[in-house]
Amino acid sequence: MDMGIEGKTALVCAASRGLGRACAEALAEEGVAVTVIARRADVLERAVGEMRAKTGGRVQGVAADVTTSEGRDKALAACPEPDILINNAGGPPPGDFRDWSRDDWIRALDANMLSAIELIRAVVDPMIGRGFGRIVNITSSAVKAPIDILGLSNGARSGLTGFVAGIARKTVRHNVTINNLLPGPFDTDRLAANIRFRAEAEGVEEAEMRRRMMDANPAGRFGDPAEFGRACAFLCSAHAGFMTGQNILLDGGAYPGTF
Repeated sequence: MDMGIEGKTALVCAASRGLGRACAEALAEEGVAVTVIARRADVLERAVGEMRAKTGGRVQGVAADVTTSEGRDKALAACPEPDILINNAGGPPPGDFRDWSRDDWIRALDANMLSAIELIRAVVDPMIGRGFGRIVNITSSAVKAPIDILGLSNGARSGLTGFVAGIARKTVRHNVTINNLLPGPFDTDRLAANIRFRAEAEGVEEAEMRRRMMDANPAGRFGDPAEFGRACAFLCSAHAGFMTGQNILLDGGAYPGTF
């Protein structure tokens, strides 16, 4: 399928690895000029080179922390009027809510709620003016089925979800859609860290915990980040203009509910 977005521009946050990178690669393969944001310049430089070689697309990197105002300014200076915005940020650490201070909560909100809202605010009106815009927020399956050890993420990402629900219906008549992609267990560094945490807590080997978690998923495996990236590319496509304010769950069927 031709996604109809060749020649568009995209700003993809936290995209030097994991799900953000998968989204950037999928968009580059569709002929989108992609600006990749990540904090570590060395990792970013290597990732950009690999993405260019793999996709043959136009990919540039900007070392910035989008959870800060300075980082967002730097990102938008490199890609001032993106047609596509992929909001993403590393999730806060797992743990017990009894151990989290107010500062821990503020950091989680800055990373996984407020930074995304600030970037949406910066780009949405120019998108409306051009008559095209696609905003995708990478959140988490925990928005629908909270994970006990990820309380910081549960709270912050749910706040972003509520915000998006309120504005997505106001932009769609201008062909600007805002949707959320909710990943379940995809084979990323983030998942590996959660496996280590659970394995240590339960006193088992990491390999055993990994096997248990895969067996517990109806698909019997973890997701491939490339699958996630292609789903993101569709949401950004010209064919998805009638789809807004949605929470698209990619979890191998782990969520047991109907709604």
